[in-house]
Amino acid sequence: MTSVLLGALVLLVILLVVASCLLRANRLDRLHVRTDAALAALLAALERRAVVARAVALRLGESGGAGADADMLRAVAARAESVPLAEREAAENDLSEWLGRIPRAALPEALAAELSDAEQRVMLARRVHNDAVRDTLALRSRRLVRWLRLAGTAPRPGYFEIVDAEPSGSDTVLMPRTRAAGRVVLLDPRDRVLLFEGIDPARPQERFWFTPGGGVEAGEDGRRAAARELAEETGLRIAEDELVGPVWLRRAMFSFDGENVATEEEFFLTRAHGDRVDTSGFTDLEIGTVLGHRWWTAEELSHSEAVVYPRDLGELVRQLKHGSWDGVTRVVS
Repeated sequence: MTSVLLGALVLLVILLVVASCLLRANRLDRLHVRTDAALAALLAALERRAVVARAVALRLGESGGAGADADMLRAVAARAESVPLAEREAAENDLSEWLGRIPRAALPEALAAELSDAEQRVMLARRVHNDAVRDTLALRSRRLVRWLRLAGTAPRPGYFEIVDAEPSGSDTVLMPRTRAAGRVVLLDPRDRVLLFEGIDPARPQERFWFTPGGGVEAGEDGRRAAARELAEETGLRIAEDELVGPVWLRRAMFSFDGENVATEEEFFLTRAHGDRVDTSGFTDLEIGTVLGHRWWTAEELSHSEAVVYPRDLGELVRQLKHGSWDGVTRVVS
């Protein structure tokens, strides 16, 4: 009798696991469909913005005195429409930058309104897309989903990061604040890399991981800023000449706390003697936006569904194991 009850209990557990897997697989499939639809809507909104940008360029060319700007705007809009998806963020940010230079008051009222509408639709479509990506990644990161590979061959979706138009409804683009930064690829004795998990205060539901480091202050270069930030964020104090590199260079545009930022980050390599991290030197902003930290192996990064910057960090770290830098600064995204 006991063996019968035990067998029934095991069967019940198996059925529950199977049912849970089916439900999660179905939900994951719906989320992927939602993400694909959101991406299609975002691309359509971007294409409409490019069409309007070309109309603006035509108007500028007809008005005289802005021929060079009109030609450049037309070329940038055409490039945004034609590049592969992997290069689309950079191309769209270039288009945003050129549109931000346009004197809107010089445009016919109807064209200025159409441009503003196109920019607002891009902003809304991007947020809908990123919300869909967030929900999909959250489910894909669940242990049962990862262990049983319920995502199948569906590609991992990614956030689309470009600068936003002014949310107040004005006809301008929030021009990005330029920011140079020094960052550190910190490896421990087991070749694990230290990453912090953070949020954007304007979008706290979207979590991401990043290396120690921060902005270059007056009188600093990237190397000095990286050493200072490493001490403040981890408690590890090292001489600047202990930083190898810069091994990577990353240029990106993104929004943080409602502000558009154009960043150029230099990454330096160094090694810690242990894995202890002291975050007592965090600023108020870091205290409010950094959720935690952990040491990652290259293998974990390569198979994780987490959002990590730089992208493809697992492969990049694998190339740097044992401090084997070849002296070439590589551009990463």
